Amino acid sequence: MNQSASGSFGTPSSRGRASPRHIFSFVYFTFVCYLSIGLPLAVLPPYVHLRMGYSDVLAGLVISIQYIATLVSRPWAGRISDHRGAKVSVLWGMAACTAGGALLIAADAVQSIHWISFAILVVSRLFLGVGESLGSTGATLWGITSAGAENTARVIGFNGISTYGGMALGAPLGVVLDRQWGLASIGIMTIAIAGGSFLLALGKKSVLVEPGEHLGFGHVLGRVAPHGMGLALGGISYSVLATFVTLFYASRHWDGAALCLTAFGIAFIIARVFFIHTIDHFGGFPVARASLLVEAFGTVLLWRAFSPWMALGGAAVCGFGLSLIFPALGVEAVKRVPEFNRGTALGVYTAFADVSFFLVGPVAGALIGFYGYASVFLFALISIVAAMGIVLVLQRPQED
Repeated sequence: MNQSASGSFGTPSSRGRASPRHIFSFVYFTFVCYLSIGLPLAVLPPYVHLRMGYSDVLAGLVISIQYIATLVSRPWAGRISDHRGAKVSVLWGMAACTAGGALLIAADAVQSIHWISFAILVVSRLFLGVGESLGSTGATLWGITSAGAENTARVIGFNGISTYGGMALGAPLGVVLDRQWGLASIGIMTIAIAGGSFLLALGKKSVLVEPGEHLGFGHVLGRVAPHGMGLALGGISYSVLATFVTLFYASRHWDGAALCLTAFGIAFIIARVFFIHTIDHFGGFPVARASLLVEAFGTVLLWRAFSPWMALGGAAVCGFGLSLIFPALGVEAVKRVPEFNRGTALGVYTAFADVSFFLVGPVAGALIGFYGYASVFLFALISIVAAMGIVLVLQRPQED
C-alpha cells in the first residue's frame, strides 16, 4: 500500500493530547445527534397511530424515513468533511437537528389538520437523518484528525458509546416530556441542545483540510466495501435481537425481554471502555476475529436458549463481542484510502451498518414465518461466520 493511503491522519502536535476528555469534546456532537433522534423515537408511532388515527404502516414510516435519509446522505456527509472540513460538517449537522426540532413544534401546532402535521413530521425526520450523517461523520473525523492516527480506534470507540448513550437517554426522556408538556416540548428541547451545540462547535478550533487529489466515490466504495460488508454481517445479531427479542420471549411465555437489550448495552459499553486499546496493540483484524468468535458464542446461546436467563446471558455475550467489531474493522477501512478521503471512507463504511439494519427485518421476518422465532438467531450466526470469512480474506494480504 502506498504511503498516502496508510500514513498518519493527524499532526505531530496532536500526539499526547488524546485524553478521554479531549476525544469526548468531539464525539459529544455525535451524542447530540443521537439524543435528538432518540427524543421523539418512542413518541411518534403512538402519536401518528393513536392520536392521528393513521395506520401502523404510516406510524412505522415516520420513524424509518429518518434512517433512509441517513443512509442516502452518508457518502455526501463524508465528502463535505473531506472537502469543506469536519467542523463545517458538524455545524451543518447541528443546524439540521435544530431545524428538525423546530419542525416538531410546527407539527404539534397544526395537529388538528392531520395530513399537514404528518407531512411536517416526515420532513422533521428527514432533517434529523441528514443531521445524523453530517454530525456524526464530521465529529468522528474531527476527533481523529485532532487526536492523531494512533488514536483512531479510541475515537471510533468513544463515538459508538456516544451513539448508544444518546439513543438510550433520548427515548425515555422524550416520553416524559411528551406526557408532561406535549410534542412541542420535545422540539424545544431539541432546539436547545442542538442549537447550543452549534454555538459550541462554532467556537472550537477547526482542523486543516488535507490537500491532495480526492478519489472518486466509486474508488472509495471499492476499497471500503469489504470492511463494510464484514461490519454489516457481524451486526445482524444486534438487529435481530432489537427487532424480535420481545416476540421471541412472548412466543415462549417468558417475561423480561427488555432486560436482554439492557444486558447487551451494558456489556457493549464495558467492552468499549476497557478493551478498546487492544485494537492498537494487536491490530484491527485480529481483534475483529476474536470479537466475532465471542459474538458467535453469544448468538448460539440465544438460538438454543431454554430459559430467559440463558437468553439474557447470550445477549450480554453478544454485546461484548459486537462492541469492538465496528472500530476494529473501521481502523482497517480508513487505512485503505489516502488521508484526504477518510471522511468519505467513514461515511461509506458506516452506511453498511444502516443497510444491515433495514434488510434484516424482512429477511428475518420471512424466516420466522417458516421456522419460528429462534431461527433468526441461527440466521445471525450464519451471518457472523460469513463475516469471519471476509475478515480472514482481508487480513491475508497484510500477512504476506
